[in-house]
Amino acid sequence: MKRIAFARIAQETNALSPVPTTLHDFESAHYLEGEALLRATTIGPELEGYFKRAELGGFMQAVGERAGEIEAVPLLSAWASSGGPLTRECFETLEARILDGLRAASEAGQIDGMYFCLHGAMGAQGIADPESRLLRSVRSVIGNVPLVISHDLHANVTRARVEAADAIVAYQTNPHRDHAKVGAKAGRIVIGTVLGELKPTMAWRTLPMILGGGKTIDFLAPMRAVFRRMKRAERSGEALAASTLMCHPWNDDPSLGWSTVVVTDNDAAGAERLADELAEQCWERRHEQPPAFPSPKEAIAEARKASLRRKLGCVVMADASDVVTAGAPGDSTHLLRALLADAGGLVTYCAVRDPHAIAKLWSNSPGDRVALAIGGTLDPARSTPLPVVGNVVSKHDQHGFGKTVVLAVDHLRIVITEGPSMVMRPSFYKGVGLSPWKADIVVVKNFFPFLMFFLPYNRKTLFVRTHGTTDFDAAFQLHFDGPMHPRDLVADWRDRDRQRRGLDLLATTTAPPAALHV
Repeated sequence: MKRIAFARIAQETNALSPVPTTLHDFESAHYLEGEALLRATTIGPELEGYFKRAELGGFMQAVGERAGEIEAVPLLSAWASSGGPLTRECFETLEARILDGLRAASEAGQIDGMYFCLHGAMGAQGIADPESRLLRSVRSVIGNVPLVISHDLHANVTRARVEAADAIVAYQTNPHRDHAKVGAKAGRIVIGTVLGELKPTMAWRTLPMILGGGKTIDFLAPMRAVFRRMKRAERSGEALAASTLMCHPWNDDPSLGWSTVVVTDNDAAGAERLADELAEQCWERRHEQPPAFPSPKEAIAEARKASLRRKLGCVVMADASDVVTAGAPGDSTHLLRALLADAGGLVTYCAVRDPHAIAKLWSNSPGDRVALAIGGTLDPARSTPLPVVGNVVSKHDQHGFGKTVVLAVDHLRIVITEGPSMVMRPSFYKGVGLSPWKADIVVVKNFFPFLMFFLPYNRKTLFVRTHGTTDFDAAFQLHFDGPMHPRDLVADWRDRDRQRRGLDLLATTTAPPAALHV
């Protein structure tokens, strides 16, 4: 049988966050190695619910389709919440562990290929383009065997990434809901290549833009036509995989920008044509920017007016300046302060990350009256601690969130967490005894997935802008390798694309652009 290794190291980095991501953040959130990973991803009744929805579970589904031909070799699966850059020690430890796993696997038999699940927007202290470094390190062990990688739709594709991988496959949904499908697609490509059935050929275009496409929802205009074109290409056999990657705008890479990537079966010209077509479609949508978000006072006034909607469910308010799932620290007090001052009479659930407050509160019991300052400790440059007086409602120790205290402060129910306050599912509040049905306003720290998860409760969605690391224009302070839309006026995308792909270094050719391939 052919032996294909598989692994995942995934974290989305916000370069503006002052809170580094450590090895503890991975090991306390999700970390599995070797046989434990194989057991967790094996198709059958034992398959954990998480992996049924995740990329590695999808990969194992593809392996199961070729039973008797393929042996899956598990290395590790490590995931951490979006946050600040990985410490150098964290990155190098993960890199060393995956290489040690590969070497041990190679001693047991030839590694014929590999599937590597990466987010695509990871940053690490003192290391440029760390995910491409991971791929080069992996290549140093496995050699020139098929290497297929999958990415989040918000990945930043670089020339080094394209040169290191045989195929890149990304999500085709936003909000993301096709993780397992993408893993299966990547699995079928690497399996088919290892067995000699496929010869993947990849084309790539990069755009000097970090914002555009309106809300970037896959099933809504203006991006709907782009996503439909990708899916149509795959259904017709025109491409093995077609991806549009809209980048994470707070990722500190000079070559940041949107990309299109197309993988075909031994059809270089076809891959080039479709990658170019998708890039043109994206560029046409560059001026359709995300909508302007109201201030906290304006949003609270809108929520107050939505009385009927609040009776039928709740108003979901996204703190768009402190989105933890996009790497913000989660300790902002701007919206909290406004809700306390202006949302009187509206039962409101909200969250803040503050390990210092947890340390002070942990010895208290439910019902205790307490006075303290909360929030504003992890990123004090962007918000200040908020003094509150309230009653302890309950205490919890939750996987992923750490020690958690629910504090009742007037009409607010504030969930204070020790770890990242990654609020995007109703279970965050339900797990501490707060029913969304009983709230007027529920605050989330998320841009997209909450739209799916809160669907049964949500009767009105409000994105709120305050001041924080996930403000869209905050990304403009990062360094780019030239003019970047929409910060700068960019007349055309092709010159920058050619430079980034190294085509300006090639000898002059009379071949049409579709024949050029990196």
